[in-house]
Amino acid sequence: MSALPNSTVFQDVLSANRKYSSNFGDKSKLTLPPARQFAILTCMDARLDPAQYAGLAEGDAHVIRNAGGRASDDAIRSLIISHKLLGTKEWFVIHHTDCGMVLFTDQIIRDLLSKSLKTAAVDENGWHNVQEEGGSDEARFIPFLTFTNLEESVTEDVKRIKSHPLVPKDIPVYGFVYDVKSGQLIEVKEATEAGVSY
Repeated sequence: MSALPNSTVFQDVLSANRKYSSNFGDKSKLTLPPARQFAILTCMDARLDPAQYAGLAEGDAHVIRNAGGRASDDAIRSLIISHKLLGTKEWFVIHHTDCGMVLFTDQIIRDLLSKSLKTAAVDENGWHNVQEEGGSDEARFIPFLTFTNLEESVTEDVKRIKSHPLVPKDIPVYGFVYDVKSGQLIEVKEATEAGVSY
């Protein structure tokens, strides 16, 4: 038997899981399809808690997260499965204020990664590598889906989902921005209008 990693985070997660599973109760009876039959596509930002801002309990909805909450090919794949095999009938695209995806461009991250895989830093002169070794040019094949305008990115993603040939026309797709300062969901009307049209 191998020794457990000497990491505080690792130990904290296992400890939290032991506590959680000891009170698991009736959650073992939750069904595979989400009970409230909807899905949320949102950002991975740690300040966002979809269970809190959307009033979700375990088993209620699918939550798909990625950097920026973007309608990437993989996010759309998940939404298609969510509907086709698990019965979701409505979808939300929720981006947020103060999103890190507006702080760089695809080219900036590609240049950084080409020289180093270590965590970069940012200052008044922009992004830079702290250490320049061990990079890779593989990033040139990845669309990082950065953006400059928050509301436009929501609308763009809603339209991309809505127009996808594998997405049924009768699924409404709503567009919102989550305000990290107030906790409010703010509708992007142009996005929702595009997402509910048939």
